[in-house]
Amino acid sequence: MDSLISTFHIDWKLMVAQLINFAVVIIVLWIFALKPLKKLMDERGATIAGGLDNAKLQEELLAKQKEDYDAALAEARAKAAAMMKETKKEVETVRADLMQKAQADVTTAIESGKKQLESEKQKMVEEAKKEIVALVMSATEKVLGDVAVGKVDTKLVEESIKNI
Repeated sequence: MDSLISTFHIDWKLMVAQLINFAVVIIVLWIFALKPLKKLMDERGATIAGGLDNAKLQEELLAKQKEDYDAALAEARAKAAAMMKETKKEVETVRADLMQKAQADVTTAIESGKKQLESEKQKMVEEAKKEIVALVMSATEKVLGDVAVGKVDTKLVEESIKNI
């Protein structure tokens, strides 16, 4: 062993001193570096674990909200479709009512026009009769001249009117 010590020039006093220095450095590192570092790492690990748990919870809440949103959207679409269907029915009803009313107005206008035409026709016929009577009387006077008597005139006019 002496030969080993002399070959490698190992001094046992220096070796003990270095061993004591190494022990002091390990203790100081343990107290001032490793304990606070371990505490900090544990806190950081707990924070990360809490964040992961919170992220999972948020993911579940987001999934639930998405399901609720989809359900509400489906319900709203169903209501909108029902409202559109109802509105179409109302529009068809109103359209049918307006068509019937327009038909009735057209029928009334046609009837009114027919009555007015019939009335004008009657007036024209009466005027034509009066003119024919006047022409017949004037023609009778010219043909018969002064010979015709009031009775003959009246009789001729009445016969002419009957013929017409």
